[in-house]
Amino acid sequence: MSKHTLSVLVENKPGVLARIASLFSRRGFNIDSLAVGPTELPTVSRMTVVVDVEDSPLEQVTKQLNKLVNVLKIVELEPGQSVQRELLLLKVRTDAETRPHILQTVELFRAKVVDVATDAVTIEATGSSDKLDALLRVLEPYGIRELVQSGVVAVGRGARSITDRALRPVDRLDRSA
Repeated sequence: MSKHTLSVLVENKPGVLARIASLFSRRGFNIDSLAVGPTELPTVSRMTVVVDVEDSPLEQVTKQLNKLVNVLKIVELEPGQSVQRELLLLKVRTDAETRPHILQTVELFRAKVVDVATDAVTIEATGSSDKLDALLRVLEPYGIRELVQSGVVAVGRGARSITDRALRPVDRLDRSA
C-alpha cells in the first residue's frame, strides 16, 4: 500500500465532512490524516485527506466521492508536485540544566518556543511528517508532557490553482494540478 494525498473541494455546508469520512470508513480505509478549512471562496471548503491504499481501491473511492452532491472537485497531490505541511504543538519538560539543550534543538529544527514555564516549554513546529517525527525523537528523552499534531495540509506547486477553472463535474478527478 502507499500513501495518497487527496485535495477535495466541497460545498461549505453542515454534514459534508461526516458523509465523506463515512465513505472511507464503509470501504474499510483508515484515514491517516484529515484537515478541513475554508478556501478563498466563501461557499467552498478544502479537505486534505491522506489515506494508505492501493491505486485501484483509491480509484473506486474517488468515483464514489464524485457521486456525492457536495463534492465539487478532487485532485490527488503527488508529493513532488505539492507542498505538504503539518503543525505540531509540543510541551516538553525542562529545568535550568536541560533548557539550553532544548532551545538549541528548537533552533536546529527551525521551530519556535511559544510558551515558557519554570518546568516546561511549549514548542511550535511546522514541516513534513518526517521532520516532525525527527524532532519528537530528539526531544523525547527530556520528557514530553503533552502533544497535539494537525493533519496534513497541502497545495500544488506553481501558480496554477485547482479553483482557477470553473468547478465543473468533469473536473472532479484531476491528477495534474
